[in-house]
Amino acid sequence: MIERLDYTSINGPAIASMAKAKNDMPSIDKKLRAVVELRVSQINGCAYCVDLHTTEARRAGETTQRLDCLTVWREVTFFNSAEKAALEWAEAITTALTNGAPAHLYNALAEHFSDEEVVDLTLIIAQMNAWNRLAISFGHGPDVRTE
Repeated sequence: MIERLDYTSINGPAIASMAKAKNDMPSIDKKLRAVVELRVSQINGCAYCVDLHTTEARRAGETTQRLDCLTVWREVTFFNSAEKAALEWAEAITTALTNGAPAHLYNALAEHFSDEEVVDLTLIIAQMNAWNRLAISFGHGPDVRTE
């Protein structure tokens, strides 16, 4: 089996540019951002990003129960309507090839978020999908943590 490439050392400047773009989407709260990034990573099956964004969400103040139930967020009562709209949008954009970006989901998002927030949230989702594809393509998994 051929060992996968270390994409960060081969084209570090491009990876750094992608990482820097995170600073250009400031309108979304860090906790919501981490939850959305985590949900996208769960859908895509990216182990590295699931580990990373779970940790980031905890650092931002997210509760264990909400993180434990994120995969079934529709079934629980502890996500508010704005968070639900963001999660619904994240799922739609992540699976856009199959489902598109339905107007009713966009409209629900626009009820809770400003124009800048809608754009930033969509950029966050798009970028997370790109990060997931890089990590999955090159077999980038999480290191074992000693907690």
